[in-house]
Amino acid sequence: MLTEKFTDRLFENVQPIWKKNHQHPFVQGIGKGTLDRETFIYYMKQDYAYLIDYSKLFAVGVLKAKDLKTMENFARTLHETLHFEMELHRKFAEEFGITREELEETKPTPVNIAYTRYMLNVAQNGSLAEVVACLLPCAWDYWEIGKLLNKEYGDQIETNPYAKWIQTYDSETFGNGAKYLIALMDELAEGKPERELAVLEEHFQMTSKYEYLFWDMNYYKQGWPI
Repeated sequence: MLTEKFTDRLFENVQPIWKKNHQHPFVQGIGKGTLDRETFIYYMKQDYAYLIDYSKLFAVGVLKAKDLKTMENFARTLHETLHFEMELHRKFAEEFGITREELEETKPTPVNIAYTRYMLNVAQNGSLAEVVACLLPCAWDYWEIGKLLNKEYGDQIETNPYAKWIQTYDSETFGNGAKYLIALMDELAEGKPERELAVLEEHFQMTSKYEYLFWDMNYYKQGWPI
């Protein structure tokens, strides 16, 4: 009899949240290619600001790691995020008329700040397992969204202005990154008492909820009221 992995539990329990993420009009608009261009531009800028802080979690992961292999993996992911993923983001942004200067000057919204500060606070004060619990929803659910949109709207991909976005998150490269974090989460959770697993799941659920708020914030362009 196969023993259920911790990430199986996470995946099953988070479905009510992730289904709302997947059904959000922003996500569906990307899949259908109908999302307003200015809304996507707003998202691209905020996502760039988000990535700057998200990448810092990998730096904290290096610090929290207990072995050299894990340190190397987090250091490599940090390097790839800063030097490759963010460069791809800049190049894709150029296609929508967004300059590098505009990306760099973007001020994060209240939701963006709340999301990243939650993760950074947990990471700096918690264990490596807690760092991964915060990192995982973004990586895993984006991969799920990429696969879902390609499956549902793949026959329209050639005329979709957001095709590159869908293909990026449905790609084997991005999927491998998510799968590494899933495997690491299971490894770090093994043998932990239920009280610690419950904390990890709370972080996972919380950051999944922030993912929904992030879609919502960008769809309605919810910036600072003043």
